[in-house]
Parts: sequence; structure tokens; C-alpha cells
Amino acid sequence: MGRRARMETETRAEQSTFGAGGIRKIIHIDMDAFYASVEQRDNPELRGKPVAVGGSRERGVVAAASYEARQFGVHSAMPSITAKEKCPDLIFVKPRFDAYKAISLQIREIFAAYTPIIEPLSLDEAYLDVTENLKGISLATQIAEEIRARIRAETKLTASAGVSYNKFLAKLASDHRKPDGLFVITPKMGPPFVETLPVRKFHGIGPATARKMASLGIDTGLDLKGQTLEFLKQHFGKAGSYYYWAARGIDERPVRADRLRKSVGAENTFPADLFTYEVARDALREIVNKVWGYCERSAIRGRTVTLKVKFANFQIITRSRTGQMQIRTRGELEQIGNALLQPLSPVARGIRLLGISLSSLAAEQAEQPEFSLPVGALEHAEMEGQRLL
Repeated sequence: MGRRARMETETRAEQSTFGAGGIRKIIHIDMDAFYASVEQRDNPELRGKPVAVGGSRERGVVAAASYEARQFGVHSAMPSITAKEKCPDLIFVKPRFDAYKAISLQIREIFAAYTPIIEPLSLDEAYLDVTENLKGISLATQIAEEIRARIRAETKLTASAGVSYNKFLAKLASDHRKPDGLFVITPKMGPPFVETLPVRKFHGIGPATARKMASLGIDTGLDLKGQTLEFLKQHFGKAGSYYYWAARGIDERPVRADRLRKSVGAENTFPADLFTYEVARDALREIVNKVWGYCERSAIRGRTVTLKVKFANFQIITRSRTGQMQIRTRGELEQIGNALLQPLSPVARGIRLLGISLSSLAAEQAEQPEFSLPVGALEHAEMEGQRLL
């Protein structure tokens, strides 16, 4: 690295760590096997046993797995039949999302007693900026301990916490001592800690990216740190910049209390495969209703519709269309979904799952021209295929 680049890196690191008020204090809270733990809490007969929250053995997918089940290799998004093969004693429990949401709100109230700067990532995890907090507590570690203790006392559930000076490291820290743990990464610890980690453990690096990095000789944070910014951008596009700074323990992203959902969607796995467009269209209508119901309740609209199709052989295809104007009615959303679905007919392989999502979200606009769907080929449709298993 040249002198100029080295100075830029050192300056960036200092600015990232030290703001106007000193070191940023970020906490990442992650509930332990949340859905499964709720079920074990509410049903004593499930405690200490391998539990999977999800659909039936024949048609379902695991939404969450208890730690007892994880010891057998069972994990979320795994087909239920595969999970049962890995763990013959696995107990399936139907999800109770209303219960999970209620508990999530209860936990959110605990967070709010310490800081208004809360960025929820899902029902079971969130970032908190406690640099300036409502309790006047100087140590972020003390706040994290208090939050974990209150969660345990008020919900009878456990949470893991990571404390650091940015979001990237706080997330790594919470993963480091799961379950029911607390880990702190100080500014002095940050860079060497990242260097020792396999890149597959970096938040934002999935299996496919990890395999690509391995093919380039990048297996650890230290390997990643040894690459130039230009090299990483060349091979990973815009994400290359994120990887470059993350390998140095640098992440300037703020905790955003006003974080808007990027998308809203719903999907359904069917008890029997669907083989005709007409049957699939009718099934899609119910899913559209769920998505539009959320949009109505939240007063949000979107411009991008994405159809997800999983076939009987577990191949997944997605197709998307983006309009210039917001989609304003349920009928428009259904029309676009059907247009994305129709080219797949006839379906020789059988459709196992259908999903629809709406993205490019924003608050509902009062007046705008009606979205019109062009007739003919879906020239802007995007297709992506991947395999589960």
C-alpha cells in the first residue's frame, strides 16, 4: 500500500471510531433461536428437545431450529423432509407469528428505555446506538448486560449481545458468544479480530461470495485486507468497497432509527404441487392479498414487483418488474404478478411455492397517473436461478 493510501486508511479509521462525542458505542442484540425458544418456553414438553418451527414434514420448510436441533445440522430455510432425515426425533411446531411479534414489541420497549436510536433488522435482532443514552450510563457493556437481564426476567428468553464501535463489529461480536453471551470488541481489538476470522463469517458475505473469494485465494480477514480497493471493486463491484473497509474494522454506517423496510412480501408452500397457470394464479391471489393488506395498514406503496417460484425439484426462479409510478391498487399488483407468472405455463415440474414481494417502497402518494402494464413480452423481467440443498 502506498503512503497516500495508507494515510487515507488511517484517517478513515480514526474518523469512523471517533466522532464529535468520542468513540461510538453500538450494541447488536440477537435473540437466541427466537421462534423455537418461544415455543419451548410456552410448552414445557418441548424443552431440551430438537424443535423446528415450520410446516409439515412432507411439504414444509424450517423457519427456525432450536439449538438441540442445530446439533444435528438442522437450520432455517432447510426443507422439512431434509431436516427430518438429519434428525429423526425432530419435533415440528407450526409458527405463531402473532406471538412472536408481541414478544418482539415487548423487547423493543426494553430497548427504548435506554435509547431512541434503535434499528430493527427483524423480529429478533436490532442495532442500538447508546453513545448518548437515556440512563446516562457511560459503559455500553453495562447497558448490554442490563438489557439482557431485563429480557430474561420479563420474557423468560435469552439474548446474545455484541458491543463495539461500529455496526459491523457489533454484529460479529454478538455471533461470537452465542447463545446467551456477551462479547466486546474494543477499538484496539477490532482490526486484529477481523484478520483472524474466516470471510464466510463476515456479515454481508454469503456462501456464493465466500466461494468466489476462496477461488481468489481469500479465506480470512487478513487475506481480504491484503487486496487493493481496485481489485475488490473489479471482482465484487460496489460491494468491494464495503469488503475493503470491513477487513480493516471500519464501518461508518449510522444506526438508523428511521430505517424504512426495503421490501414487503409473502409466500406460501402448497400441500400439493401446482401444474397449471389457472391454479397457480388463484393461489397467487391470496398471497397478493396479504402483501397489499400490509401496504394498506402501513400507508406505503412500491414500484418493483418480484415473483418468486420454487419448483418441486427445489429450483428457485425470481422475476421482477419496475414501473415509473407507484402501484396504487391491489388489482394492479395482482395484474403484474399474473403477467410475471403466465410465461411459466405449462408447468411440467410442478410449483411447490409461490411468493410475491413489493420493493422500492415509499409513503403513499396522493395523486399520480395509473400504472399501466405493457402488453407483450416482459422485456425487463429479471430471472435468477439457484438451487436449495
